[in-house]
Amino acid sequence: MKTALVTGGTRGIGLACCKRFSEEGYAVVALYSHNGEDAKAAQALLPSVSFLRADVAGEEEVASVFGRLPALDVLVNNAGIAHFAQVQDTSWEDFSRVMAVNAGGAFLCAKYAVKLFLRRGGGAIVNVSSVWGETGGSCESAYSASKGAVIAFTKSLAKELAPSNISVNCVSPGVIDTEMNARLSPQEKEELSAEIPFGRMGTAEEVAEAVFFLARHRYITGQVLGVNGGFYI
Repeated sequence: MKTALVTGGTRGIGLACCKRFSEEGYAVVALYSHNGEDAKAAQALLPSVSFLRADVAGEEEVASVFGRLPALDVLVNNAGIAHFAQVQDTSWEDFSRVMAVNAGGAFLCAKYAVKLFLRRGGGAIVNVSSVWGETGGSCESAYSASKGAVIAFTKSLAKELAPSNISVNCVSPGVIDTEMNARLSPQEKEELSAEIPFGRMGTAEEVAEAVFFLARHRYITGQVLGVNGGFYI
């Protein structure tokens, strides 16, 4: 049986990824950082998935999780946090934490996943970035910087790991109807949807389908797949 590890796996895109890989017969391990209630709800929905608590920004915690895995075939670096503020109102602590989770977490998990992939003779990493990592988002400078870093990390790592039969790709979601966008008012959602050629926000399941596609096609590497309904072309 193949094994997939999904970070930030208790809700939204991460939970949808867990469900998609489970449906395909994978043994799925999902990481979450702190919300035990979300983990309980996710466990009830997906009883076959193993939910483990670990902060992806902490190397000791990441090393501990990967050290307990007998094997790994797919890593989905989905864990992420947002920060909405103008740059002058963003503290160094805010910026550092966003970078540590969104970009640092992808780095740490990839670092320890590669060791397992090499034993397996190959593997796949799929990183979750954002359209703001490609274009930049106003009042989201820290988040945009972190997601841009994920894209650069993807391209660099793809070149480094291809000789070891490890693919590295990235999905770049646009406006997705998840809890991260729950702060938006109905009017703001309507206005954003009007800017999307498809006329609606995307779903977590649509992003998960793109993640699974990239995990399955091992000759595709170093790519950024936009899942944005034409919001950015």
